[in-house]
Parts: sequence; C-alpha cells; structure tokens
Amino acid sequence: MNINSEYTAASTMKDLPYDMQPYKKFSSYGPENMSDAELLSIILKSGTKGVSALELSDMVLNLCPYEKGFTGIYHLGLDELMKLPGIGKVKAMELKCLGEISKRISQRTARKRLKINNPSSIADYYMESLSHEEQEHVYCMMLDVKNSLLADVSLTKGTINSSVVSTREIFLKAFEYHAVSIILVHNHPSGDPTPSPEDIDLTFKVKEAGEILGIGLLDHVIIGDRTYYSISEHYNI
Repeated sequence: MNINSEYTAASTMKDLPYDMQPYKKFSSYGPENMSDAELLSIILKSGTKGVSALELSDMVLNLCPYEKGFTGIYHLGLDELMKLPGIGKVKAMELKCLGEISKRISQRTARKRLKINNPSSIADYYMESLSHEEQEHVYCMMLDVKNSLLADVSLTKGTINSSVVSTREIFLKAFEYHAVSIILVHNHPSGDPTPSPEDIDLTFKVKEAGEILGIGLLDHVIIGDRTYYSISEHYNI
C-alpha cells in the first residue's frame, strides 16, 4: 500500500480527513472496509515524532522483503522491528504476537482445506511457517485409520545445512499418538526443495521400519521457497 498525500501530510490521527481517520472509519464503515495499515494503526495507537501511526503501520507491513502484510510480521525478528522509529521492545513484542496470531489463523484455514492424499495441500499447510526458515525443521504428521490428522509433531530443528532425525524417535511418537500412518515434512533453507541423497535415504529407512511396525509412510514432502517436492510423486514408497 502506498500512503497517499493526505496520509503523509498528517502527523497525528486527528490531522487526517474525517473519513480517513481509522477509528472513525471503523465506526462508520466497519473493519472489513479498512486497509491493513489502518487496522494496524489502531493496534499501534500512536506513532512517533514526524511519523504518524498510519505511516508507521505501513512501514511495519512492508518491512519483510518477501512477505508483505500481517503474515510478514511473523518472519521478522525483534531487532528488525526495533529499527523502525517509535518501535521499542514492548511494541516489537506486541507486533510479534500479532504475527504469530496471523500465522495460526492462516494455518487453521489451510488445515480445513487439508487433503492428506494431495501433496500440494500438505505443502500449503506448512508453507507459511517453513518456507523462509533459516534452519531445517522436521515434522511428522500423525494420521488415523481414516487418514485424518491427529497431530503434527516437531521432531527436530537442525543446522542450516542438515538435520538429524532418529527413525526410532519417529515411531515412538507415532505409537504415542496411536497413528496408523505418517507423513514426513521438512524444509530446505536454500529454497530448493530437491531432495538430497540423505533425504531419500531417510525416507526409505522410515518406510522399511514402518512396514515392520505396521505404520505406513505415505509421503515425505520437502518445502522450498513457495514450492515443494513430494517424494511419493517421484519414487515408489
């Protein structure tokens, strides 16, 4: 969003034209008719010297280089937010809470559309939280006899280059949730979801162990930068 000249000229909320004042716009038209910056300015309450709350909101929403809007706040660190004028530690923490709430709402919406037999649907579910992580995160989706999601469990958080996953740990968790089948999901910080030899090796080790234990591995989905790779679509697992 580009702030128009009326916005930029205003130093405080009360300086804005009546229809452009977020509180009054909320009362007159409802939140559904407000821009993201207007909504955020109500949460921020105030700006700082020379920068209105509306201008500051626009800065926050455009700070993340690869994800604009409320969900972009999730990917920002406290230190990045605190570089903005008028954003101290407390306000930065409040914004991070807002980013986390936005991420959770996004995931819950995606979960309603989640189709276990569709790798694209699985990728959509994890894309928001994993596509720009700087370390590898490995999750195991626990499924019941109807292929409904019982839980998704974080198994490990690795280094930027690799992540160590124990096959034993995977199946201990699967038994804990009484899972009938599982799906592995992890991200590649490089943004390229092409599986490494280690990814393929892990997939088949888990598949073989699952066959012995009676818990099937349905897929191993790797998340990249707005893209994914499904091992089940390329290999016979």
